[in-house]
Amino acid sequence: MTRLRGYASGVVARVWPEPVERVAAFLRAAGTEARVEEFSGGTPTAQHAADAIGCELGQIVKSLLFRCDARWVLVLVPGDRRADRAKIVAATGARAADIAPAHEVERVTGFEPGAVAPFPLRQVDRVLLDPSLLGHDVVWIGAGSTSHMASLAPADLARLAHAEPMDVVQDPA
Repeated sequence: MTRLRGYASGVVARVWPEPVERVAAFLRAAGTEARVEEFSGGTPTAQHAADAIGCELGQIVKSLLFRCDARWVLVLVPGDRRADRAKIVAATGARAADIAPAHEVERVTGFEPGAVAPFPLRQVDRVLLDPSLLGHDVVWIGAGSTSHMASLAPADLARLAHAEPMDVVQDPA
C-alpha cells in the first residue's frame, strides 16, 4: 500500500506541483510502500536533503544524467559518493560519459535539475544504480521538486526505475 503524505483515503488533501503529483501517481499505481514529503527549507542538494530528513547522507539518492554517446543514462549514486565516468563508460560501452547540461535535464527527464526523480522518465535509455544503495532499509529520492523527497525500499527503487545494479562510484581515496 502506498502511503503518501497529503493523501487520505485516496482523496487529495493538498495540491502538489505537477511533477510531484506525477511521481506520487506513479508510486500509487505501482502499489509501492513509499512516502512523499515536502520540506519547507528545500532539498536541492544531497546534503540539504539529509539535513532536512535527518538521515545519513548515504541514504540520499543522487540522480545524475549522463550523455553516453547518443544515449541518455541516469546514474543513481549515494549522496556521499561521486559518480565515476570511467566506470559509466565501461558499463555502457560508450566512448564518453558527459554530465548533462542543466538545460537538457528537464527536457530529457521531465524534472528540473536538483529535483530529478528516477521515474517516470521521458527520454532516458538506461538507469544504472550503485549497489551500495541496496544495503539500506530505506533510501530517499528526489520527488519532482527541490522541496519534495520520497522514501522507499532500495529494492523497490531498483524495480520501479528498471535500474541495473552496477558499480558506478569513485573508489575511496
